[in-house]
Amino acid sequence: MLYSEKVMEHFANPHNVGEIENADGIGEVGNEKCGDIMKMYLKINAGIIEDVKFKTFGCGAAIATSSIATDMIKGKSVEEALKLSNKAVVEALEGLPPAKIHCSVLAEQAVKTAIADYYTKQGIDPLPIVGEIPEHCHGDCGND
Repeated sequence: MLYSEKVMEHFANPHNVGEIENADGIGEVGNEKCGDIMKMYLKINAGIIEDVKFKTFGCGAAIATSSIATDMIKGKSVEEALKLSNKAVVEALEGLPPAKIHCSVLAEQAVKTAIADYYTKQGIDPLPIVGEIPEHCHGDCGND
């Protein structure tokens, strides 16, 4: 399985690793079948994501997608972050092997789940804003 230099770079030196105490939004997604679990923490001020951290348990592609997703939403508005797609994550990493595309989907879902948590904590129903976040992996995960 060949990975791009960008994937290897983010796997070897992931950005924004850790957790944020008193985070404004926390999203955890994953699937035991795949073995990939992502947890994302957001610090939001006046609608802007001031800081974002992640903890990922999984393969190299899961770590790389988490790392680049945090880079892509840091400093952006919540609305902009909601537009993050798994395709954008894959493009930013200069591609992923087909068996690892599910990692980019996890990264997108972790961001959306953290934003949904942020809205819930604000007393706002996240469903009309964030939408339905599908359960990840229906047995179509590559073997990690």
